[in-house]
Amino acid sequence: MRLGPLVPFALLTFAACNTVPTNSSSPARTESANGTGSRRPNAESPQPQGEVRSTEPEVAGARRAAGADAGREATGTGSRRPNVVVIFIDDMGYADIGPFGGSFPTPNLDRMAQEGMRFTDFAVSSAVCSASRAALLTGCYHQRIGIAGALGPDAQIGLAAGETTLAELCRDRGYATACFGKWHLGHHPKFLPTRHGFDEWFGLPYSNDMWPLHPNFAHLPKDAEARKRGYPALPLLDGERVVDAEVTGEDQALLTRTYTDRAVDFIERNRAKPFFLYVPHTMVHVPLFVSPEFAGKSGKGLFGDAVLEIDWSVGRILDTLRRLELANDTLVLFTSDNGPWLPYGEHAGSAGPLREGKGTMFEGGIRTPTIAWWPGKVPAGATCAEFASTIDVLPTIAKVVGAPLPKRKIDGLDITPLLFGEPGALSPHELFCCYYAGGQLQAVRDARWKLHFPHGYPSLAGKPGGRAGSPAPQVTLQIGLALYDLRADPGETTDVAAANRDVVERLQRLADAARTDLGDTLTKTTGTGVRPADRLAEGDERLRW
Repeated sequence: MRLGPLVPFALLTFAACNTVPTNSSSPARTESANGTGSRRPNAESPQPQGEVRSTEPEVAGARRAAGADAGREATGTGSRRPNVVVIFIDDMGYADIGPFGGSFPTPNLDRMAQEGMRFTDFAVSSAVCSASRAALLTGCYHQRIGIAGALGPDAQIGLAAGETTLAELCRDRGYATACFGKWHLGHHPKFLPTRHGFDEWFGLPYSNDMWPLHPNFAHLPKDAEARKRGYPALPLLDGERVVDAEVTGEDQALLTRTYTDRAVDFIERNRAKPFFLYVPHTMVHVPLFVSPEFAGKSGKGLFGDAVLEIDWSVGRILDTLRRLELANDTLVLFTSDNGPWLPYGEHAGSAGPLREGKGTMFEGGIRTPTIAWWPGKVPAGATCAEFASTIDVLPTIAKVVGAPLPKRKIDGLDITPLLFGEPGALSPHELFCCYYAGGQLQAVRDARWKLHFPHGYPSLAGKPGGRAGSPAPQVTLQIGLALYDLRADPGETTDVAAANRDVVERLQRLADAARTDLGDTLTKTTGTGVRPADRLAEGDERLRW
């Protein structure tokens, strides 16, 4: 089965605008709190590109207040409820797009940033696929809801039916809902998007490298090659129906294009009612593919071509909203599920000034390029340097659409004060937990400080990544107890624990409380607030193709 003909488009738009917004004259909230009850003056310390910091004093309790009143609706124009679009890229690094210092041509994302707000300290819950997606859609740490790592074709678990997703939250408010792209939260019918609040879904059930053909595109280590060869053919689904039982490389080359066509069609069909659209692209995860019209067009290799096509997709969605006069009624959020998969070298992106990448809980693995766009609501050309996370998306959208929060405990907080550029708005987070590797609490952070606990992590150890789609080998390195001042040192290069024992002790106390709730395999602590994922039971329908 092939994905159908391509819709014509103008390649000339690629070079139309490539300005990169840097320091905005109207930043939304431009200084991260130091976590000790005070603010410091503007610093001359290095920051990711474009961050501007102010010197307003912190008001006691402001963090909690900023996230405490989700539920009041922030309407669009007139009485219409606002639409919501979330564009979620796979494996895109912090420095892969123009607004964050990237060298690839991204004119549409450049314009989106000029018309919206960059979040320069925005983190995912985990530096890997399924865990990150679970957190985005539920507002919970993945650790709380039993989804870890990347679920493979043999997985017998999936997102629990008792969790409330963004789609269910919006659908309960009368929204049309759709997902076009990679799901990766369980591939059997009871776990699919259509069972979690989405009216429509078209896409892959898990990552595009989970197929027997991957060794054809990369020289893998023997154990990885044997595992991949043992995978079933990669299926493509429309709703709960398999429409292509054996996706090929030629099919993958059309995925970005087809997801975009579906998204545009969905917007056009639902222009008269509120909608929630989730576009979790398959790219830029390896193996990389682009449609023929984009091959070689970036001048930056295959990875650059894939980024260029993603940029085109974003532009087409935003242009559709403008054409249908829905722009002022639509919040669009662009971000990534984790940082770049560095072993793949020239087929991977860049974390820029940040340390490490995907598969680690260093900033390069979890800080993602994030842009919010809502003309007339989100300040244009703004930069927010306050800490926020994908776990905040659900409670923030609940506020925007006027929906109640889920009955079950969630971990995210409302960040509409940051989103709308309210004066003095601060990150609502007193603590953010960094779980990885099957429940290890590897680090915690507040708005300024990040404390790593002793753990091992994969690294290229300064060696170059692979070429032509093949990964370079990694080694396991160790980090001890280490404290980093992310405001002065976002690259996590200098351990300042010895000079800040009070900060270390405070974060350790907060981490102990988090372990009681969420557990920690490093300390062999069982969390009392953890909820299991759902499992396939006898008699449950299986996806067969």
